[in-house]
Amino acid sequence: MLAMPLVLGLVTYALPAGAQAQMVVGASDQDHALITRIEEHLNTITLLTAKFHQVASDGKQSTGTAWLDRRNRRMRFQYDPPSPLLLVANHDQVVFNDSELGQTTTMPMDKTPIGLLLRPHLALSGDVQVTALVHEGPQIEITLVRTDSPGDGSLTLLFHEEKGQLLLRGWIVQDAQGESTRVDLLHASVGGAEPPDSLFNTDIGDK
Repeated sequence: MLAMPLVLGLVTYALPAGAQAQMVVGASDQDHALITRIEEHLNTITLLTAKFHQVASDGKQSTGTAWLDRRNRRMRFQYDPPSPLLLVANHDQVVFNDSELGQTTTMPMDKTPIGLLLRPHLALSGDVQVTALVHEGPQIEITLVRTDSPGDGSLTLLFHEEKGQLLLRGWIVQDAQGESTRVDLLHASVGGAEPPDSLFNTDIGDK
């Protein structure tokens, strides 16, 4: 999640800065309507739980369980054994632990692309810029950067449209070094009881 270019036939939609600006300025009324629908759909999601499948930059694949609590800006990625990885976001920080290496990395949430997804209300304008929008059949991909700091990386949200309804299916995070990771959500459920605070404890050490 923290780094990694796309592999295994996945496609990246990064464009030169000039092309990005031209695309956004020249977006059609249909594009603007779709962006509005995406924004409205995202902001109905306050709590999401799902299994996930992740592809890293080196082609390594992993699975686990994800909890996103957007109301309280927190998240947990619990990787399935034998993976030594654990990611927890809370208190405006993203903490990534590799127990095998005995290493823990902490970053400000607002310096990582995933911090955009954890905003309780994500407006796709103002301090967030849409740099790419791809709509092919039922598949929709929208790429976002922070307007004032696009070099921090991008977040591409992946949606599936079914009978006029949008479903968040995953995302691609590209970091400041241009490396990306893809996460696909499986068996996602939205809403339900709020998970315990202990799930989002960022003091994860070597756990």
